[in-house]
Amino acid sequence: MTVVKMVAVDKDGTFLDDKKQFNRTRFNACYQEMKRRGIKFVVASGNQYYQLKSFFPEIASEIAFVAENGAWIIDRDEELFCGAFSRQDIDAVLDTLHNGNYPELRYILCGRESAYYFDGLDESWLVKMRHYCHRLKPIRSLDEVADDKLFKFALNLSDDYVEPLMADIERLHHGAAAATSSGHGSVDLIVPGNHKGHGLDLLGKRWGIERSEILVFGDGGNDLEMLQQSGFSFAMANAPQKVKNAARFEAPSNNEEGVLQVIEHMLAGKAPFTG
Repeated sequence: MTVVKMVAVDKDGTFLDDKKQFNRTRFNACYQEMKRRGIKFVVASGNQYYQLKSFFPEIASEIAFVAENGAWIIDRDEELFCGAFSRQDIDAVLDTLHNGNYPELRYILCGRESAYYFDGLDESWLVKMRHYCHRLKPIRSLDEVADDKLFKFALNLSDDYVEPLMADIERLHHGAAAATSSGHGSVDLIVPGNHKGHGLDLLGKRWGIERSEILVFGDGGNDLEMLQQSGFSFAMANAPQKVKNAARFEAPSNNEEGVLQVIEHMLAGKAPFTG
């Protein structure tokens, strides 16, 4: 029987319900039992590390975070990995984003110290982004952030232009930037290979855990790699079919506390965690 040694959860649309909440009492019971058994708990999200750890104030220093879609990996407050674009690649991507082909495109640049936006960005969108980026600063030039490591572009645009933009990134910046979508007009541009699956591999090597011993949950395109490679992969019932096709199993929806239901089944040794 394969024993689960790591549990990794996406956050929005997966671990959190549509009100951006989770059952803390139920989770704490699961977490304490996982901790007792030596099962590692990982939060794997496209969101900023500073925002992610705010959801787990009591245990943030005990768990690991695969933040920014895998660009920044933190294990028990220790940085394990931090990717970065070259300045040349950043300039090239900005030229593409500013070519006028994507109406109403908005974006921020994400780095280790903070996320950044250029002056003049729509304030109503910035209000929303501050929920996801607890550190968000205005800049006028990239020269102001020369000392930071920049590892992600977080984009928002009409759903009608998501696929064309992703195709343009692949065509124009293959090997320099990779596009992944989490739905609702959101697209992240990351350093190729610095995805959530890569982050779990790094943690697995550190802890001596095989892919077959990992239980993961996700609902978006940015979860595909970790769903495809993990032994126990669950797409949420609310996930699009493309994501369900990448997973081995399906969990109840995020609004039904599907992640916690499956973790409880795992801890109890119920199917598919038996024999």
